[in-house]
Amino acid sequence: MQKEPMLNTTYLKLSQELEQLKSVERNAIAEVIDEARAQGDLKENAEYHAAKEKQGLMEARIAELTDVVGRAQVVEPSSSAHERVSFGSTVDITNQDTDEEITYTIVGGQESNPSKGFISIQSPMSRVLIGKEEGDEVSLVLPTGKKKFDIEAVYYKEIVLD
Repeated sequence: MQKEPMLNTTYLKLSQELEQLKSVERNAIAEVIDEARAQGDLKENAEYHAAKEKQGLMEARIAELTDVVGRAQVVEPSSSAHERVSFGSTVDITNQDTDEEITYTIVGGQESNPSKGFISIQSPMSRVLIGKEEGDEVSLVLPTGKKKFDIEAVYYKEIVLD
């Protein structure tokens, strides 16, 4: 079973969602299904079918959350040195071809949001960056071709997720 690194805030949020689904939502949907079932003919009962579909989606989400929370490895990135790129590191890199500077923060898959600069530790870019340090050069094969980047800085800054 592969552990999934994540921030404590994400772990707590997912655990709370799982508990809410199991203890509150599951019972609410069961009541709706019972009420719809009491109305008689189930073949043409749209309320029953909608509730059953919602129940199926909810049970799938419960299974997914149970898996993720069970595999969670809570990591506190502020306790690491961040001399080398690791989970929770913020990395400033420069594209050698375009001189474009990009900043990424390496986070868990559940926290990933590339448009905000948060990339999953499982992403190809993270895999190339992990273990590198300021001044290193990295190469990455992208759909647009091979790109080279210079690592300008590796540091820790508090991670604030929306």
